[in-house]
Amino acid sequence: MKTENLLNFAIQASVEAGFEIMKVFKSNDFQIEHKLDSSPVTIADKNAHQIIVDILENTKLPVLSEEGRNIHHEERINWERYWLVDPLDGTKEFVKRNTDFTVNIALIEKNKPILGVIYIPVTKELFYGEKEMGSFKYQVENENSDFQFENIFHKLQKLDATCRNENLTIVGSRSHVNAETVAYFETLKTKYPNTEISSRGSSLKFCILAEGKAHLAPRIGPTYEWDTAAGHAILNAAGGYVYQWGSDTELIYNKENLLNPNFLAKTANSIS
Repeated sequence: MKTENLLNFAIQASVEAGFEIMKVFKSNDFQIEHKLDSSPVTIADKNAHQIIVDILENTKLPVLSEEGRNIHHEERINWERYWLVDPLDGTKEFVKRNTDFTVNIALIEKNKPILGVIYIPVTKELFYGEKEMGSFKYQVENENSDFQFENIFHKLQKLDATCRNENLTIVGSRSHVNAETVAYFETLKTKYPNTEISSRGSSLKFCILAEGKAHLAPRIGPTYEWDTAAGHAILNAAGGYVYQWGSDTELIYNKENLLNPNFLAKTANSIS
């Protein structure tokens, strides 16, 4: 199947999942449970997962989702191409009724994210990127699942991950700030006294870099591959990078252990 067709399926899946998430967000019935690692999961996570899987199954490619079954590496290692999905990234923000949550869908090929779609249900902003096409932003206008992805391609904003802010601008995690991250910020502020720091949740940080609104997004702490893959693809396609901490090697995917190492996402002209 052509990349353009795969992108269409991913866009459709992300937006329809986003509509379902908003139905739950507007209700008083999140049906919160907790996983073994104590992280929350809601009925919105589960419903979004099912919508996405039902749509992506039409592509005949495997799907690895945070809310899906545990697929052992012995099976995954033979996947040339597959979908990597976080149906609701930022569940902690969602439960707190903050608005920093997203739907993340990435296409992985040979351990690299080559296509990514991020949909922000509250603002109805759609970001997508593909290594040959570039990265784009679109404002979804529909309020229901009659959204037609064929209509978006003439109303797009092309993204360029080049930050034009003269001061070093950093976007950090809203829910996962630790002592190591604070120390890193202090080091940068010593070197660049006018450093500007903001906090956002979920994969929104990658979108902010892809739009050229910040230079850096560090993450010192645990994340999983589905947390980063879609944003990684979008940022790469816009000209940015997602490096393993302390190196110029990008994050890789479909590892035996799906935990990411610490990483630093950067724009094309990052000054640090």
